[in-house]
Amino acid sequence: MLNAIKQFFEQNISPEQPDDTEHQLKLATAALLIEMMQQDGRTTEDEIQAVKSALGIKFELSESETRTLFDLAREEAKQATDFHQFTRLIHSHFPEEKKIKVVEYLWTIAYADNELDAHEEYLIRKISDLLYVSHKDMLKTKHKVQAAQEN
Repeated sequence: MLNAIKQFFEQNISPEQPDDTEHQLKLATAALLIEMMQQDGRTTEDEIQAVKSALGIKFELSESETRTLFDLAREEAKQATDFHQFTRLIHSHFPEEKKIKVVEYLWTIAYADNELDAHEEYLIRKISDLLYVSHKDMLKTKHKVQAAQEN
């Protein structure tokens, strides 16, 4: 599986960069978004589209590349024993503003079905803590996403 992911990134995202860290960061972010999508035990088409949209925007991917990354990250999330491996990588390599953006994407996925499940909120709080995103910034992103949902 990891070879398939590495090959995907080499062919589609940054073939000129031999550094695996960038590839791993993209996969880690995608896997966290997929974890959020699956957190409440049911996955809606709105949640799937929210994840794909976030991935496409964040990594500037084509629709085909987004679909492939989504499928690879979904498989990686299934095989992961926990999400700490993903948060550790993101925390180590993302600047503060990108970590906050990841938390915003998580809220967007959580609200994609117009319903915030307690498990979803717990996971966002947990991931925010693991990424060392302040409680204040975590709540700001929540309110930003809520306001966007209302419009």
